[in-house]
Amino acid sequence: MTPFWIALQFLTRLPVRLSGMPTPEQTGRSLLWYPLVGALIGGLLIGAAHLIEAAPIALQAALLLSLWVALTGALHLDGLADSADAWMGGFGDRERTLAIMKDPRSGPIAVVVLVLLLLLKFAALLALLEQGGHLMLLLAPVLGRGALLALFLSTPYVRAGGLGEALAGHLPRSTGIAVSAVTALVCLLLGGIWAMLAAVAVFFWARRMMTQRLGGTTGDTAGALLEVLECAVLLALAVQIA
Repeated sequence: MTPFWIALQFLTRLPVRLSGMPTPEQTGRSLLWYPLVGALIGGLLIGAAHLIEAAPIALQAALLLSLWVALTGALHLDGLADSADAWMGGFGDRERTLAIMKDPRSGPIAVVVLVLLLLLKFAALLALLEQGGHLMLLLAPVLGRGALLALFLSTPYVRAGGLGEALAGHLPRSTGIAVSAVTALVCLLLGGIWAMLAAVAVFFWARRMMTQRLGGTTGDTAGALLEVLECAVLLALAVQIA
């Protein structure tokens, strides 16, 4: 179970303590548990939605979005901000783009992108809650983290060293493909056909941008993919349930 705890510790701010330093193999296998961690996040959101259902709908949506960000520690939002700055400031140059991603400061482009994404997520959550679509809250976190597994299965990691290299280099490919297929099937059975189509479209669009500009992915672009894909899934679900 060590790979699961690694995934839970990395993807959430839940109080998880590892007994020791994980091996590269355990780190790579932790990717297999990403969809399950997404299901856990979704389950917590559904539980919270039921606890606060007496509150005004807009307040419910704001509280759920705040909880969502808190549970993940804004990890992937940080990746989105770095990627947005790098994509605009990199002017199509690979090395300049990678250098800007390493800069911890956020420029105006990053701020605008984050505000717009959170606004869209809030609006989609509001629409889902108005229609009683609590179960749909499960799909976005699962598909978002399932997309990370698919990304590392299909896309080179371009930065030497660090966690991303261990993830990519020690991921069991056959098991990863099986987990990805099961994740997609479960989401379809939950009624997420439009959510799945949105997720697939965003995945291939984002992956194409990464490979054209960088030749692969980084931790920041993986985080950006997750955030944009989650947002697209929520919007698709909001339209579907309306």
